[in-house]
Amino acid sequence: MAGKIFVVTGSGQGHLHPCMELCKHLASRSFHTTLVIPFSLSSSIPSSFSQHPLTDIAQITGSLGPPMPGSDSLRQQAAQDLESHLSNLPDLRPPICAIIDFQMGWTKRVFWKFNIPVIGFFTFGACAAAMEWGAWKVHAGDIKPVEIRLIPGLPEEMGITSSDLKRRPGGPPRGGPPGGGGPAGSGSNRPPGGGGPPKPGDRPPWVPEVEGSIALMFNTCDDLDRPFIDYLTNQMGMPAWGVGPLLPEQYWKSSDALIRDGEIRRNTRRSNYTEEEVIQWLDTKPRGSVLYVAFGSEVGPTMEEYPQLSAALEQSTRNFIWVIPTGSGGSSEEGYFPEGLDSRVGDRGLLIRGWAPQLLILSHRSTGGFLSHCGWNSTAEAIGRGVPFLGWPIRGDQYYNAKLVEGHLKVGYRVAEDASKTVGKEEILNGIERLMGDEEMHQRAARLRAKFENGFPASSEAALDAFRDFINQNPGKAPHHSE
Repeated sequence: MAGKIFVVTGSGQGHLHPCMELCKHLASRSFHTTLVIPFSLSSSIPSSFSQHPLTDIAQITGSLGPPMPGSDSLRQQAAQDLESHLSNLPDLRPPICAIIDFQMGWTKRVFWKFNIPVIGFFTFGACAAAMEWGAWKVHAGDIKPVEIRLIPGLPEEMGITSSDLKRRPGGPPRGGPPGGGGPAGSGSNRPPGGGGPPKPGDRPPWVPEVEGSIALMFNTCDDLDRPFIDYLTNQMGMPAWGVGPLLPEQYWKSSDALIRDGEIRRNTRRSNYTEEEVIQWLDTKPRGSVLYVAFGSEVGPTMEEYPQLSAALEQSTRNFIWVIPTGSGGSSEEGYFPEGLDSRVGDRGLLIRGWAPQLLILSHRSTGGFLSHCGWNSTAEAIGRGVPFLGWPIRGDQYYNAKLVEGHLKVGYRVAEDASKTVGKEEILNGIERLMGDEEMHQRAARLRAKFENGFPASSEAALDAFRDFINQNPGKAPHHSE
């Protein structure tokens, strides 16, 4: 056996699922992995995960998310639970390292008490981290309206513009967290202490969370992020590996087949359509004719923008599936619902309330576009199935994920240039027509999809092997920290 590794997940499905998949990849390399989760996530763990002989779970009290007002006692209890678990481990073979979701950077101090080195883990891609770091290095806060400021070491098409730095004012979106299909987006890069997004040119808020790490891991691969992985390796002065996208094993085994979400992930959320009914509707539509509209399970447009989106979908002639938020706050307990839209558009639209089988929809031949918040998991899922994007980023890494899709990979557009303003019907409508009618865009998306037809990326397998060799050659390497 190659040794024991702890993997600490952040809160939310968009953090939990990649961490579970990472554990499986490590177990395939003979590492015994312990996934650290809060009790609140225990119902989301499939029984097959804990039944694997090389994976187990350590549950701790409290919240695993960034601290909120009044949460100090919960964090202290969680730290005590983790410390107690480590104290009760056999002395014969101490853990060789802990891989910590950057959202959980505070747990590194617990591992350091036991002289366990830590590796910083990003559940999103390397592009967003590289762009945040690069924007800080080139002092992007003073960029002029017509300027394109290049970041030395990164592709020219990723040069920073003033529109790249525009963000929605305030905190969480006013529309609240819609219930959506598939896993949540990769969440926010806000500082662990809260306080909204960083100002343009500020040091990225994830930096203190990974300081003291001996290496970094990213939920991505060379075909999506090679220049950005290389850039971070050089800038951080430590190994950085792309070990993803960390999607379910069934995703990689079925490049030309429908993926059944129900067979992959435990789902306790309700929906007004079954998977079979969604398939039956999609089967009646021409190839590549359906626009899929979904914003994950944590973010969404504002309550002012939902009616604009509804009007655009109604005026468009395109077939669409729209995942409608439930319990999203706003003006009522039920959140926004486009009354009468389903009857007005008839069979051209399918309005799903609650949970949607996102992997199934993206893998169906009729799906030809994705109006998305560009959360990292959703982005990777769609790219691997050749579905181009109309990006509508809401927060955190989503802005740079949208820029990666549009500027570097060239498999999408953005719904609006100025993310700080309310998005209107005409912008959405024009974006839908531009995306769905662009045959060259669809061909580029198909070519990128072809790179994933052989399953989990070979570059990520090689990166995981490089991690194994690195950690085995440095057993018990003293943590590098100044605290």
